[in-house]
Amino acid sequence: MSGKPDRVIVVDDDAELRALLRRFLTEHGFETRAVDGGAALDREISRNPADAIVLDLMMSGEDGLAICRRLRSSGDMTPIIMLTARGNPIDRIIGLENGADDYLAKPFEPRELVARLAAVLRRTRGRNDGSVDDIVAAGSLEINLSTRTVTRDGALLKLSSREFDLLAAFARSRGRPLSRAQLIERALGRDADVTDRAVDVQVTRLRRAIGDKADDPELIKTVWGVGYVLVADRA
Repeated sequence: MSGKPDRVIVVDDDAELRALLRRFLTEHGFETRAVDGGAALDREISRNPADAIVLDLMMSGEDGLAICRRLRSSGDMTPIIMLTARGNPIDRIIGLENGADDYLAKPFEPRELVARLAAVLRRTRGRNDGSVDDIVAAGSLEINLSTRTVTRDGALLKLSSREFDLLAAFARSRGRPLSRAQLIERALGRDADVTDRAVDVQVTRLRRAIGDKADDPELIKTVWGVGYVLVADRA
C-alpha cells in the first residue's frame, strides 16, 4: 500500500456523528475532514480535493441529494457514499440516480463504512496489469480501462466512478450478456447491498451518460430474461 492516506470528507449536520466518523476514519488510516454542509464542502474541495465523500442525505438547507446532483452536474466525479436514516429502498434508488456510488443506512457499524470506502476507492483507482493498450471499442464508443476514460466520436465523456465500473464490466465481456447478479459482483463488489432494481437504474444512468437511446439503445442492449450486453462491433 502507498504511504499516502486517502482523503475523505464527511458531510453531516450532526456534530456528534461528524466527530465520531472523523475520529474513526482517521484511526483507520484515512486523512479525514468533516464539515456541516454543502458550502463548507465546496470550500474544502477548493483547498484540497478529496478521494471520496461521505455525504448525509437528510440535512437542513441543501440536502445530500442536491449536493450530489450539483457536484455531478459540475463534472466532479469524486466517489460519494450516501448516508441516510431512512431504510426505504426507494431512497437508495434515488441516491443512485443522482450519482451516488454507494449507500449506507443509519444506524450502521462504522467498520462497514470503512469497508465501503475501501471498496469504492479500489474500484475508482482502476485495476489494470500495466498493459499499454487496454482499450475496448464498441461502435463510436472507446473505453480505456487503464486510464478510466471514455470517448464517443472522439469527445471525452463524463462518467461517475460507478458508471465507469459498470461500463468496464460490460467492456470486459463485450458481446456476452451479463446477468444483474454478475453486474453486481463485477462492478459493485460482492458485498454491495444493491437490488436488481438498482442495477436497472444504474444501467439507465449509464446509457444516458454515453448517449445511448433510452427507447432503442444501440450500445447496451437488454437481453430479456438474462440481463444486459454491450454490443460487439461487426467484423
